[in-house]
Amino acid sequence: MKILQFCYKPPLPASDGGALGMHSLTLGLLNNGNQVKVIAFNSYKHPCNKELLPKSYVEATGFETIFVDLKLHIIDALVCLLKNESYHVKRFVNENMEQRLISLLKEETFDVVQLESILLAPYIPIIRKYSKAKLILRAPNIEHIVWFRLAKNTKNPFKKLYLLQLAHSLKKFELRNINFFDGVFPVTQIDADFFIENGCKCFCKGVAVGMEMPDFIEQDNVEENTLFHIGSMDWLPNQQGIKFFIDNIWDSLHQKLPFVKAYFAGRAMPLWMINLNKEGIVICGEVPDSTAFICSKEIMIVPLLSGSGIRIKILEAMSLGKCVIATSLAVEGIMCEDEKNVLIANTKEEFIDRIIRCVKDRQFSKMIGQNAENLIKEKYNINAIAKQLTDLYIKL
Repeated sequence: MKILQFCYKPPLPASDGGALGMHSLTLGLLNNGNQVKVIAFNSYKHPCNKELLPKSYVEATGFETIFVDLKLHIIDALVCLLKNESYHVKRFVNENMEQRLISLLKEETFDVVQLESILLAPYIPIIRKYSKAKLILRAPNIEHIVWFRLAKNTKNPFKKLYLLQLAHSLKKFELRNINFFDGVFPVTQIDADFFIENGCKCFCKGVAVGMEMPDFIEQDNVEENTLFHIGSMDWLPNQQGIKFFIDNIWDSLHQKLPFVKAYFAGRAMPLWMINLNKEGIVICGEVPDSTAFICSKEIMIVPLLSGSGIRIKILEAMSLGKCVIATSLAVEGIMCEDEKNVLIANTKEEFIDRIIRCVKDRQFSKMIGQNAENLIKEKYNINAIAKQLTDLYIKL
């Protein structure tokens, strides 16, 4: 089967969970004998130098990118606000991408064109006009729910009002366009059920994200008594969650466990974190190797208060045998079980209690991590996930 994978950002370098999820699927589809062509946007937020990518990957996927300006332009944002249109979507409308898609679809025949985000829906008419391929949405989340949840947890009334407007315009766009696809495959069944309940008439089924299991995990140099979080900090739910942890949890935790350190890594660290001066907290910024960083620390914390879809960085940490302490929302859609392969904490007290237990009972923490690794091996194998999608495509 010949598949065109159309990405809203480069799958490589896999510098965040979204990129890692797209890249894992590419590998799985290739491993299942499919031909995969990858075309992606790159931007100042997600730069990509093709020359630095593995040659084997570029050759196997015919990888190419088109630059899009995703910087905030106040006038355009205000116009969209007044028209009740989604500024998030409008930023991805790009003439160079339109022309490249037209020429690509004229040059090659694809069985499936797979869009990696609803934000790429403006290109549906072009794809329909120049291709007879089945059109698939691989939805990493439900975009408007992210913004509704952000608004709910925002105290500033003016910011809350603006976030609600963004959410409403995105919801209108998302639900209006969902039936223009031949198949919709969100990364969780929760999201699939939401689409179905809200009018999705095309074939819709949740299909998990696959994770590539490492051949060997270096766990000999783990720094004891350490917490960590890793994620793109230009994603507002990550910022919101970490601010909640630092402002509401850290001081009390540090009084009880003064020897514990917390490491925060990720691209695009905001100034308030860079300038943070709290004993025991280390702001790492973007790290060159996320796997090495995760392996060097003990316990992952994910105090997420908003968002949608699935947290792929949690799956990555679980695949590396790490104990994860997270909110219910953070593990939403993951096939996990509290106190078996993850630890769920939704309040300040729960986070403190669970962290203390893991620090004082290292065997318990290791048991949770080992169970997590086994879960990923069993339920999130990239080849099995990609085969499931391939079979669904054939069925369509």
